[in-house]
Amino acid sequence: MLMKPLFSVVKFLIRVLTGYRVVNRDLIPPQDGLLMTTNHISRLDVPFLMAMTDRTDLVAIVARKYQNKPFFKWILESMGTIIWMDRERTDFSALREVLEYLRKGNVVGIAPEGTRSHGAVGMLEGKQGAAVMAARASVTILPVGITGSDRIYQHWMRLRRPPVTIRVGEPYHLPAMDMDNRQAWLERNTDEIMCRIAVLLPPEYRGFYADHPRVKELEAESSE
Repeated sequence: MLMKPLFSVVKFLIRVLTGYRVVNRDLIPPQDGLLMTTNHISRLDVPFLMAMTDRTDLVAIVARKYQNKPFFKWILESMGTIIWMDRERTDFSALREVLEYLRKGNVVGIAPEGTRSHGAVGMLEGKQGAAVMAARASVTILPVGITGSDRIYQHWMRLRRPPVTIRVGEPYHLPAMDMDNRQAWLERNTDEIMCRIAVLLPPEYRGFYADHPRVKELEAESSE
């Protein structure tokens, strides 16, 4: 079990202090290695994502810069297992740690954008690390879209419970990596990962992927 005592307290507070809901929770695989990919709009995204499932083996990847935020660091490490990753370079040590957890059958959560998208910007262009992880560990990918966590403080200032929605998409697998055209494979499948997140979000949250043709294909497929 990877979750820690404070996790149940934070989960309780999330339910009391916010209008938190999870859509399609039943799509979360109950076991085996899983790479959970999500958009990133708030520092509070990690606690919300940890609270979305009854699985106790969730590991979160968090930018190493947040280790310099003592209270935030304490909250995260008191809730569960955190992998601190340097987003400014290829962090091979963190990558090995991620692959180890995935191969042991854990859930690993990552925001492929690498940093928060602020305000009305919407999703940023995804980085290729998530595609590399999924390919090397040969695991299922679970797309997740989060909305509302970027406006929590505004609602709290008005003494309102902020609505936060976590929408879960269909699990899927990437094709085997094409080693002869590795870069093209990474670009194509990074787009696939990001578009599967984008389609779970309202148009105003999609940002870089708002007009991507793959998003339109996925929307058409879901309406059939």
